[in-house]
Amino acid sequence: MRETSPPSMRKIAFLSLFFFTFHLMNAQYTETINSNRPGQSQGAFAVGTNVIQLETGGFFGDEEHTGYGTQAGVWGIDYQLRYGLLYERLEINLIGAYESQDVVQNFLGVDSEYKINNFRSNTIGAKYLIFDPYVSLEEDKPNLYSWKANQRFKWKTLIPAISIYAGANFAFGDNPYLFEGESKFSPKAAIITQNNWGRWVLVLNFIGDRLTEDFRSYTGIITVTHTLTENLAIFGEYQGIISDLYADDILRGGAAYLIGENFQFDVSGLVNFKDTPSKWQVAAGISYRFDLHKVDEFLEESNEGNKRRQRSEKLGEEIENENGNGNGNGSGGGN
Repeated sequence: MRETSPPSMRKIAFLSLFFFTFHLMNAQYTETINSNRPGQSQGAFAVGTNVIQLETGGFFGDEEHTGYGTQAGVWGIDYQLRYGLLYERLEINLIGAYESQDVVQNFLGVDSEYKINNFRSNTIGAKYLIFDPYVSLEEDKPNLYSWKANQRFKWKTLIPAISIYAGANFAFGDNPYLFEGESKFSPKAAIITQNNWGRWVLVLNFIGDRLTEDFRSYTGIITVTHTLTENLAIFGEYQGIISDLYADDILRGGAAYLIGENFQFDVSGLVNFKDTPSKWQVAAGISYRFDLHKVDEFLEESNEGNKRRQRSEKLGEEIENENGNGNGNGSGGGN
């Protein structure tokens, strides 16, 4: 915070309006881009109204299926297009992937080669934040009489932000990635939770997919992210898939680097724990935010948001003290 000249009454009124609007809107908007990459989970929070965000990347790897006697070189791109619509808590998005496989199949000692490629998945959906503990729960005040009480574990920090997601899978044409008899359109739903503990973030996704099909699937994703510096973060992720046709356990890990406020670069990799098929992949991607947000709002639960909130609250207290004293003297702050 830097020192400035004594604030005018116009500035005091403007800042008071800013504080009121900040708490009223429960803003999802953040100072810096908030990307779902490079993991497969969705975070609980939306991108913010009138924000358009593109998250995309390329991947390549290998899959070997001992039961079918196949080995496939895999490459493709995945993408998310996210938009904050109408409310800070609401986001609509398109999530999908295009994948190509060069397959070699061995049958009775004879190799045959073929290639498949198409959209592996496409889902259009909406996510809505139904509970935000950083807004709904009152923060504990320091106990001036007990150091031990201040150091005691606060159980309310375990209460996560919660979002619900509903979407529709769709495919066109003769898609080789559809199971035999699978419909080209099917519903998808998810419950998403997120805890922010300083530099640590825990995201859980509980997903029901192809819910109208005979071979519906259920997926759980656990993503842990740790911020190392202002620009660099690392993550680890477990994904468990349960289905009559395909079940798997997948581990991912990687890092993301922030370049400016609206651009992120990431690298990651994955391995699984079965041989029908066994697979590995490496990936790299980018996330870019087209920031059309009209109101200067900042998300309380992000690291940058917390810093901004603390600065804003301190300035608000100074203004209240000045108004109470009626002398109009004091200092303002800025970023």
